[in-house]
Amino acid sequence: MNFRIFPKRVGLNTVLLILLLALICNGCSFLNIFGKREKTKPTPERLYSSASVEFNAGHYKKAREYFMRLKEEYPLHDLAILAEIGIADSFYSDKEYVDAENAYSDFISLHPINENIPYCIFQLGMCHYNQIGDIDRDQTETILANKEWEKLVARYPESKFSAMAEKLIRECKQKLAEHEFYVAKFYLRQKKYHAALSRFEELARTYPNVGLDYKVEYYINETKAKIAEEEKLRLKRIEKQRCKEERRKKEEEKKASKK
Repeated sequence: MNFRIFPKRVGLNTVLLILLLALICNGCSFLNIFGKREKTKPTPERLYSSASVEFNAGHYKKAREYFMRLKEEYPLHDLAILAEIGIADSFYSDKEYVDAENAYSDFISLHPINENIPYCIFQLGMCHYNQIGDIDRDQTETILANKEWEKLVARYPESKFSAMAEKLIRECKQKLAEHEFYVAKFYLRQKKYHAALSRFEELARTYPNVGLDYKVEYYINETKAKIAEEEKLRLKRIEKQRCKEERRKKEEEKKASKK
């Protein structure tokens, strides 16, 4: 004889109940026990895509947040390296040049053989270039920009960024030459002729062929003429003082002979 502890109908309901509980516990891939949708972790591709969309829309801070999430959550993924550049680019596009400079420098230090190194060196130069002041101001940023681009051209002569850098190197040299020319003319106006001549001659040696050769040559000759004129006046003063001293001595001798 076959005996059933539970009726057949009760057994079927139990099975259905177990299946339902299993589905609830597993969340059906997107539901938890509270009936709310579970948050799925975004993929690296999704984070990079979101960052790119925000960046292209001009929302640089928001883009940077996505890039940083990608870098922190998937540090070994290939896109994490591109995210580091994205972080630097977001600072640069937001005109936060000091932070951008640090980010590009960190990338170069961490990935010295990465194919994007020429781009990062070029951008380092651009960080300095965008902080260049007028020719009557300190030109440290011009010098630093020029230094980065000369390094780029020397190390990666075949890079398209080197071709772009060569044009900007010429522009930097012209700015530096104009600054030196401004300072030399200032000394000339102040009648500090030797200081002015030193500046003009250094300018001629250091920055030839930047469009100032004719002006520099003219002012060198003019400054030399001023120095010669000043020297002539100095000698006249010396001669005048000598004559005065001689007259004084003669007068003293006359007075002494009368006594």
